[in-house]
Amino acid sequence: MLSTVNAVLMNQQEIEAIQQELGKTSLMGRSLDALIEDTDNYLALPIDVPGHSPAGGYAHNKHQQNYKYIEQAGRLFLITGDEKYAQFAAVLLTQYADKYLVLGFQEQRNTNPPGRLFHQMLNEHVWLLYSSLGYSCIKHWLTEKQRQHIVEQLFEPMLEVATVKYNFDFDRIHNHGVWAVAATAACGAAIGQEKYIDLALHGLAGDDIQGGFLAQLSNLFAPSGYYIEGPYYHRYAIRPLCLLAELTQRFRPELDIFNFKGQVIGKTIQSLLSTAYPNGVFPSLNDASKSMDIKDEGVVIAVSLYAKHYPEDTNLYGIAKIQEQIWISGCGVALSQAYQAQTSVEVPCLPSVELNEGPEGDKGAQGFVRMQNSQGDISQLVMNYGQHGMGHGHFDTLGMTYFNNDQEVLRDYGFGRWVNIEPKFGGRYLDENKSYARQTIAHNLVTVDGACQNDFDVELADSKHGTPHFFIGEGKMQAMSAFAEDFYPGVEQQRSLVLVEHEQLTQPLLIDLFRLSSQTAHQYDYSLQYQGQIIRTNVEHKQHAILNPMGDDAGYQHLWNVSEGKGQDTNLISWLQGSSYYTWLSASAADDTLFFTRTGANDPDFNLRSETSFILRRNAKNSLFANVIETHGYFNEAVEASLDARGKIHTINIIGFNEQATVIEVLGEGIALTVMINNAKDATATSKTTIEFNNQSYSWTGFLVVESKRV
Repeated sequence: MLSTVNAVLMNQQEIEAIQQELGKTSLMGRSLDALIEDTDNYLALPIDVPGHSPAGGYAHNKHQQNYKYIEQAGRLFLITGDEKYAQFAAVLLTQYADKYLVLGFQEQRNTNPPGRLFHQMLNEHVWLLYSSLGYSCIKHWLTEKQRQHIVEQLFEPMLEVATVKYNFDFDRIHNHGVWAVAATAACGAAIGQEKYIDLALHGLAGDDIQGGFLAQLSNLFAPSGYYIEGPYYHRYAIRPLCLLAELTQRFRPELDIFNFKGQVIGKTIQSLLSTAYPNGVFPSLNDASKSMDIKDEGVVIAVSLYAKHYPEDTNLYGIAKIQEQIWISGCGVALSQAYQAQTSVEVPCLPSVELNEGPEGDKGAQGFVRMQNSQGDISQLVMNYGQHGMGHGHFDTLGMTYFNNDQEVLRDYGFGRWVNIEPKFGGRYLDENKSYARQTIAHNLVTVDGACQNDFDVELADSKHGTPHFFIGEGKMQAMSAFAEDFYPGVEQQRSLVLVEHEQLTQPLLIDLFRLSSQTAHQYDYSLQYQGQIIRTNVEHKQHAILNPMGDDAGYQHLWNVSEGKGQDTNLISWLQGSSYYTWLSASAADDTLFFTRTGANDPDFNLRSETSFILRRNAKNSLFANVIETHGYFNEAVEASLDARGKIHTINIIGFNEQATVIEVLGEGIALTVMINNAKDATATSKTTIEFNNQSYSWTGFLVVESKRV
């Protein structure tokens, strides 16, 4: 009976429901088959509990694998009853208990405190969480002597390190802190010392303010659910958050955790999912991998938990279809049963959304605009106008990325790191993460005076945030606009991004209006990071036989100046990426210079990926970069097919701009658009604007109007 088993996250009813799915083709059945095959393959290998190795080396990876399979074997023992799983987990846990106190603490390599198993306590907390969950599944099978040995020589010493030796890390409002409290609660529940559950929930001071799970839920997540460090670290923090939430519901139901802070747990899962590109990959907001997606284990757990506790969202089934797996748990049972009950499941086009930031929702926002064309392809536009993101933040307020045709078109570099590749600085963050990846020039926005936003000062950046202007997330014209004030001393910035459907175009047209104002002249560098082969440009540029860096600081030292030329009235660059053509057009000012660049300068260890960008440079006090990105055509090398390699847009005219309004004109084959934006900071959806530029008057109501004339 389960009363003797007492597994932390599985009761007898849930175990029996999972057992009913063994051998079936349901989501649960397929997930079970995959779990059994994966675990059995690992059980066939020799058991090894290593000591120390370099960060990212053999011992690091082996300890990670061991905790994973201790937990998986524990679950499979309860589900299948096969004692080989209990035996495997017991042997591993016993060997760790034999060695843990003998191992000295690792050498500290960065600001994170070291553990005995890993170079940073974060990994130690992950190990403790998973191993505790696995132990809870087999402890009734162990002898009293085995239990005593594992608890006294392994779990209790680990709890002391977490809550006493490194108490400052335990009460940290940070993703490291979430892992610390989740591990402590799970271990306390597994060994029957529930005082650790209360420490984890309420913090060492017990006040729900200085630390603990409730304080983290109150401070790390906005009312929208957005996580301050961005999607990459959100999907990492969501795993211990969900596990601890489920544990809390079972051991402290009076807290009603799934309704805490306006259902913040449900909102933060929904928020995380709403950031993803249509292919499931998360955009690189702050430090981030370029390949992390919704199939990550933490997101799989989150979707299953969401299905059980917040079942109203039917988009969930489309997400599960992409994931092709579920969390094997009581939550997973709920999702599998609901999924099987659907007559059909389609991959969703999630709605456009603006996610506010800060504990009170008043620290800016992140904007996600989506439009689906008649062929079903989804274009997604992302802009950051929220908080810095703490230690993992990038200096990229008003930065953007753009996705369509199943690929990221206007790219973010992501982080400077080769995860777990030991020769690359032990898999840790490289120096180039600071010197390039986090710098403003590495993102798709304007860099002022060849410097970084907020002078690369994290404390200063954390004290500021972008200011939302407007967000329009429905219809054939969607848009967002925001301000960044004094991110460069004396310079005010406003960016307005617009996606417009047009009958002459197969994909939405992206319009990018980046306005800067200052009392003194500055060097403004508008840059875009692209990937692909340049097809054509109307700029007469000169390639440099001898390459020199673009500068000596703020990321410029890592950019080769490959080629440069004088700007045209309307600059044009077209490139091929995948099977699609993309054309950038920009209204030029007198004496503009266009640079073609490539990363790799001052990179003797080849730590940077070789990536391309172009930079439009001008010197001015007040300036407007008026740009469009047109997606067009089709290319298939296999059948030697190329269609519409030249786009339809050919001209951009700036009619006028100031603090009140911006008016531009976009012209092309069968296309004539007038774009009018109300720049007033107090503008509303009903504001009326009348302004005169070049002896012509323009009037409209609301934030933005795009007028299309017949040509």
